[in-house]
Amino acid sequence: MPSDSGPDPSSGTTPPRRQFSFDELLNYVKRNPLNCLLFFTRFGTLMFTLLHIAPILTNTSSLSYYQKALLASGATSAIRLNQRLSSFRLNRETWTQFLAEDSCHYLFYSIIFLYHTPITMVLFPISLFAFLHLIRGVLSVVEDTGFRGTFDQKLTMFLSRYTPAVLQTVALSEIFIMPVILLALITGMSSLFVPFFYYRFITFRYASRRNPYSCQTFRQLRVTIEGYSMRPECPGFLRIVALKAVDICCRLAPARLPEETTRAH
Repeated sequence: MPSDSGPDPSSGTTPPRRQFSFDELLNYVKRNPLNCLLFFTRFGTLMFTLLHIAPILTNTSSLSYYQKALLASGATSAIRLNQRLSSFRLNRETWTQFLAEDSCHYLFYSIIFLYHTPITMVLFPISLFAFLHLIRGVLSVVEDTGFRGTFDQKLTMFLSRYTPAVLQTVALSEIFIMPVILLALITGMSSLFVPFFYYRFITFRYASRRNPYSCQTFRQLRVTIEGYSMRPECPGFLRIVALKAVDICCRLAPARLPEETTRAH
C-alpha cells in the first residue's frame, strides 16, 4: 500500500507529510456519507457502553445508556445491511442471504435485549466490534485523504496483532451470555422467550460465513471440557454433567455454510 509519508527508495529522502485540511475531510464526508454515519453510531455504541458501566459524568440512569448502546448498535447493523444488500427483493434467495449476514444477526441481537433487564455482558460484543471498526474507520479516512503519520502505522499494527484476540473474546461473550440468560430466567428477571430467541442468534453466529471465531471457540471449549473430564482427578458426577452438556450442544449445533473471506460484522 503506498504511503504519502513513507521514504522514497529511489531518492533516499522522505517526502513531507500532507498537512491536515478541513476541505479534504469535508470531501471525504461527502463521498462516504454512510461510512461517516457508521463511525458515529459505532462511537455512540462504545460511549454509551462505557457510561452504562461507569455513569460518573451524568445523572442519567444506567438503563438509559444500556438501551442507547443497543439502539446505536442496531442502527449500525441496519446501515451495514443496507450496504451489503442494496437490492432487496422479497424472495427466498434474498431472505436466505439476509439471514446469513452478520449485521442481521446483531440487529436481531439488539432487538432481543433492548427491553430486557440490563445484562452488562450483553454490551461486550457490540462495544468490542464498535471499537475495532472505529479504528478501521480512522485508517480509512487516513488512507483516503493521505494524512499519514506514525499514528496510523501504530493503529495498523494494533489491528493486526489484537484483532484475533478481540474477536475470540466476542465469541466467548456470545457463548457465556446464554447461561446468564438462563440464570436470569430462573430468578424471574427474563422472559421465557428470550432463551429461545438467543439460541437462534447463537446458531446464526455458529454458522456465520464471515466470522469463524464462534465455531472455533465452541470447538476449543469442547476440547478443553472433554480433556478436563478425562483427567483422573475430575469427580465422576462432574464428568457426567460436562460430557452430557457437550453432547447436547453438539446435537443443537447447526451446519456451517462455506466461509466468505471478508471482514466480520
